[in-house]
Order: sequence, then structure tokens, then C-alpha cells
Amino acid sequence: MKRRKFLKKVTASSALVGLGGLALNSCLHSAKKHVTILHTNDVHSHIDAFPKEHSTFPNLGGLARRATLVERIRTENPNTLLLDAGDIFQGTPYFNFYGGELEFKLMSMLKYDAATIGNHDFDNGVDGLYAQLPHAKFELLSANYDFSNTLMEGHVQPYQTYVRDGIKIGVYGLGIKLDGLVTKALYKETKYLPPYEIAQDCERKLKTEEQCDIIVCLSHLGYRYLAEHRPNDLELASKTKNTDLIIGGHTHTFLDKPTIAKNIVGNNVLVNQVGCYGVHLGRIDFYFDDAKNVATTGTSIIV
Repeated sequence: MKRRKFLKKVTASSALVGLGGLALNSCLHSAKKHVTILHTNDVHSHIDAFPKEHSTFPNLGGLARRATLVERIRTENPNTLLLDAGDIFQGTPYFNFYGGELEFKLMSMLKYDAATIGNHDFDNGVDGLYAQLPHAKFELLSANYDFSNTLMEGHVQPYQTYVRDGIKIGVYGLGIKLDGLVTKALYKETKYLPPYEIAQDCERKLKTEEQCDIIVCLSHLGYRYLAEHRPNDLELASKTKNTDLIIGGHTHTFLDKPTIAKNIVGNNVLVNQVGCYGVHLGRIDFYFDDAKNVATTGTSIIV
């Protein structure tokens, strides 16, 4: 994709918002620091691009193309994080044959920083997930899955912090309830903890103890559910206080730009999800002035 066309696509679908009520333009004009967050979700082992004759995603996606986009954006702004919101596994013969090894190796080559765990990442069981850990050169984050008494104990952290351009970013992960989606024989003794309470605890620690400037949740709860009451990203936003961005998964929701939700104290939270199968790449840009006031832009880039 030519640079002009690439920038046009980014600009056309951008959502511009000042977090906490800050006027966007004033911050952009005086921005001193710039952090970019790129994200995927529900890639489901789709490594190749879809064929040109595909009825839904003709000639879209492909890990090689995503790698080119990521490299280009990192060249534009080295202060970039690359994150994934779960369901890395299951969906093509690559997973059936390699069991997740190829997915983790390729994500490591793209230099993903962190991913959370989706329900399909248990499709070869806890033991199968554990077996692929040597191939993952990135953090697996999940705060509400208790892996005590499983092989995964000690290999998954609730949150992690990163520093880009002097800006400290806290990232925590949340997973969906496994009962009803995954058989007990696969997830074994993994315990599901209430996500809203866990999120509040994580963001409190990241804000007060870790002194983070940006707090991001990698959520595999789902964007929203119309027919039933289940934990979801929009309700999660309304119950948090310090989370700035929720990167979602599970429901394969295609958003052209982030949804602007309100948190428990009335400040803005960005909620984004980029569908599935790697056909879109999410991009969120944070701009800081000298006083660390922040404004953001967000978009979904077609791969």
C-alpha cells in the first residue's frame, strides 16, 4: 500500500477524543510524546491471505502483509506496542498440524509485546498451551484465570508494564468464562474469576503502585451481547476508573474506529475490536503534552 493511500485510510476512519475531557486539538498541537498501540484479535491461525475469490474477505489478511504494516508503523513511530486479545489458535490446518507452534513463532518474529488468552487457546488443552510456551517470546497476560494446580501456573502474569518514550504503559488481561465454551477436560483446574472486580484491582495497582500513564485492558470477554447478560467490554468500561483503552476479542466485532464509552467517574474510555482472522489491524495513538495531558486517535487499518 502506497504511503499516501495508507495515510488516507488511517485518517478516514479515525476517532479523535481527549481522555478525561481534555480538548483534543490543544494537546495535539503541543504534543511532546507520542505512543502507538497496534492490536489484533481472534486471528484463529490465519497465516495466509484469503483468496481473491473469497466471498467475505477477498484478498485480505495474511501475516506477511501485517508484518509489513507493523514494520512501517514502527519506522514512523518507534514508541509502539503490539498486542493481541486472544483466540490465537484454531481455525486452519496450521493449528491442526503444528498445535500452535507456528502461530507463536510468527508472533514472536513480529515482536508482539503481549497477548491475552482466549477460549480457543485451550483447544489442545492446558497441556497443549504449555507445550507451545517456548515458542512465545512475548508475555501471556490473564488476571482472571487462576492457573494454580496446572502446568501453566507461574507462566501467565495478570499484568505487565512497558515504557515507551518515557511514558509508562500498564497492560492487563481478562478472559471469558470457560464453562460452556471449553470442556473441563481441556481447561482442567483453571479457575475463572469475576472479571469486573479483577479489572478494578488491576487498574488500581497499575495506577497507584506502578504509576502508569496509560492503562490498557486486553479483553476476551466480547464487545456486547444483545440477547443475554454476560460480562462484556462496554459494561467493563462503565465499571472501571483508570483504564484508558479496552482492546477486545471473542465476538469478532468489526469496528471502523473505537467506541467512546464512559467510565464510572464519567471520563472517556476507548473500546476497540478489529473483527477476526487478521484482516484488520487496530491502531491507537496517544499524544502527551508537557503536563502529560493526553489525547488519542484511533482507527482500523484494512490489511
